[in-house]
Amino acid sequence: MSFSSHPPATAMPAVEVSDLVKVYPGGRRTPEIRALDGLTFAIAAGTVYGMLGPNGAGKSTTTKICTTLARATSGTARVAGFDVGADAGAIRHRIGYVSQGSGADPRQTPFENLVMAARLHGISRRDALGRAAGLLEQFQLTEARDRKVAKLSGGMRRKLDVAVGLVHTPAVLFLDEPTTGLDPQARAEMWSEIRRLATEAALTVVLTTHYLEEADELCDRLVIIDHGRAVIEGTPAQLKSTLDGDTLTVELINPDVAAVRAVGESISALRDVVVETDGPGGRMIARTDDPSGVVGRVISEFDAAAIAFGAVSVSRPTLDDVYLHYAGRSYRSGAAHGKRAEVAA
Repeated sequence: MSFSSHPPATAMPAVEVSDLVKVYPGGRRTPEIRALDGLTFAIAAGTVYGMLGPNGAGKSTTTKICTTLARATSGTARVAGFDVGADAGAIRHRIGYVSQGSGADPRQTPFENLVMAARLHGISRRDALGRAAGLLEQFQLTEARDRKVAKLSGGMRRKLDVAVGLVHTPAVLFLDEPTTGLDPQARAEMWSEIRRLATEAALTVVLTTHYLEEADELCDRLVIIDHGRAVIEGTPAQLKSTLDGDTLTVELINPDVAAVRAVGESISALRDVVVETDGPGGRMIARTDDPSGVVGRVISEFDAAAIAFGAVSVSRPTLDDVYLHYAGRSYRSGAAHGKRAEVAA
């Protein structure tokens, strides 16, 4: 299921991906990896668009293709109006890319890194000096201007990475897992900066993340990707509105999956029952239209079946529930067990 991902006919998408396939060949003892399997979506200019999925879903592979760092096996991708295969040079002038790892030289200062990046983009020395100073102020890094990058905090380094990605004033900024490893305060500051960029600078931001709350908080629209395919696409509110009722979750202790599923499916007030294991524990997740009445019944039936369990909770639909409904497993389960690695191009 998908809501329309295409902007009005009069507006050219900032990014448009159609039937994208990427296959990494296998070796003598390893099978080939189909990282992307017909992925399609479009991003309107001036929006924050999220690609959400667990590790191995295909998010980083998509980003690499759109930023001309990898070639697709088949399908097409256009960024800022240019084809990634035929017009890679034109695209590189119009995009910024912030990878998961920091690209700043730790031996230089933030100011030196920004000036160097500007000069590499063909900006004159005079303009590069002014641009570097302006970005340091914009990202509240002026006090760290002459400090070695190696001495900066993780949050300050990520701010610098984004500033470097903006030094040439791109039309589209790709952020690949921009807040991974940051503490809550640094993550909140990065969220604020991303919002400001999209709102004040009318910049198109393509955000790759595996944090559900980050996608829900920041994205105007998002696509959930699983095994290289688009599971569903729309605004966070639209995606959550596709689910009727509430979510009931039972935390399990050393569960017998078959027994738990049998009890869950025997309760008429529950539907879409899913049982997952996670080491010695697990959970049963189900949908219900009677949240207040079903909890007591669940506790009673689990006790009668001698099934060990912990907390029983009911909540409104979340993006995790959307992922569970359309991908067949919960998001955190996919993140924990989806070990299919994305291969560097």
